Amino acid sequence: MSYDQRIVKFTNCRLLLDDQLVWRDLWVSGASGRILNHQKEFFDQHAAPTEVHDLRGRIVSPGFVDVQLNGGFGFDFSVPSEHYGLDFKAVNRKLVETGVTSYLPTLTSQKSEVYYKTLPFLAAPKDRVPEDGAESLGAHCEGPFINPLKNGIHKRAVLQKPTSIEALEACYGSENMNPVAADHPPTIKMVTIATELDESHTVIPTLHSRGIVPSVGHSTATYAQMCQATDLGATMITHLFNAMSEPHHRTPGIFGVLGSQQEEKEGQTRRRPWFGLIADGIHVHPSMVRVAYNAHPDGCILVTDAMSVLGLPDGDYVWTNGEVIEKRGGKVTLKGTEGTIAGSCITLLSCLTNLIHWADLSIPIALNTVTSTPAAMLGVGDVKGTLRAGADADLVILGEGRDARGAVTLSVDEVWKFGVRVYRRRVGDEIATTKAATATAKL
Repeated sequence: MSYDQRIVKFTNCRLLLDDQLVWRDLWVSGASGRILNHQKEFFDQHAAPTEVHDLRGRIVSPGFVDVQLNGGFGFDFSVPSEHYGLDFKAVNRKLVETGVTSYLPTLTSQKSEVYYKTLPFLAAPKDRVPEDGAESLGAHCEGPFINPLKNGIHKRAVLQKPTSIEALEACYGSENMNPVAADHPPTIKMVTIATELDESHTVIPTLHSRGIVPSVGHSTATYAQMCQATDLGATMITHLFNAMSEPHHRTPGIFGVLGSQQEEKEGQTRRRPWFGLIADGIHVHPSMVRVAYNAHPDGCILVTDAMSVLGLPDGDYVWTNGEVIEKRGGKVTLKGTEGTIAGSCITLLSCLTNLIHWADLSIPIALNTVTSTPAAMLGVGDVKGTLRAGADADLVILGEGRDARGAVTLSVDEVWKFGVRVYRRRVGDEIATTKAATATAKL
């Protein structure tokens, strides 16, 4: 049966609906690749499912969204190559197996020529092809408009000052910073910028007006400067705590804005920004993960900041600018330094389980940090990160268990993209699938 003719029904499952796991069926259209209002389909359209999946109590979550991922499985998004497009697609097909169905491929600080060569491949696709795997929602340019005092492993020689929006267009290419059409956003979806630099206060509102998320990061910004950036349209913080001034009880810096009160200013209400958090226990201590989450739960977005070594064995690997990074277990560092962190090799699922344990969260509450919250930050909350009718049928089927200590464990058992299953974990207790002809419809 073709995709266009299928109506898939998931039954005996727990759906992530807002902050709860609810026992309810889910219907998906093969024609549109979107979630259906099953009661309307059944009672008004007299439609019946053509395929029924008994999930045996498993969790159905929207597909995960990662807004900061530098590469994986041996491929670095910041390194142009002859087969760049093919390699990028190969990463997407592997990445979806981790539960990530949408993401922002991230480019680190580079010379302008690198952006011109790579960005055209990283735009959100116009076609909906399930077999392509994880879907780009646009590129995240993490630099080069960052503070050299907080460059991390970004090469200082390529850093620039955000003197004007024209400077950004010259760096990235104006064609990558403007909407392609009324219904198609710019290639670039997010830009990390140090708000204390030069004319960033004029750049941030322009980025915001074009549908590009201004994110503050790699920055020495003070609390006052961060508040000003928020007022101007900066709605995100890049990997909180990392590559920024450490918070102090009298000078809280960027972190302090998470505890700020909503204020009316010139007819507008200041909204606390969303923030990325790498919950790998290396970038941020577990206790600080808990502090950050509790300071602003609705703003917490888990990110991996994963590098090309994601999915590779331990060893030494050449990085973007010719330097060498070392992967040892879950830690990635720049060789020849005293342990300078060079991104991560963690999956978003592992970040999620860490957050559940460290912040003592329920599964549905924690799932929001990788589904509805990043989708809302990106302005796509109506089609991504939700199981509401009309949303894209990007689904992760999660198995739930307990380890020897009684702690929650989660596994990615299946992944569906636009209503088509693109990954299935091979286990002894396989998920039951029956034809509708032999199954009783359950609403």
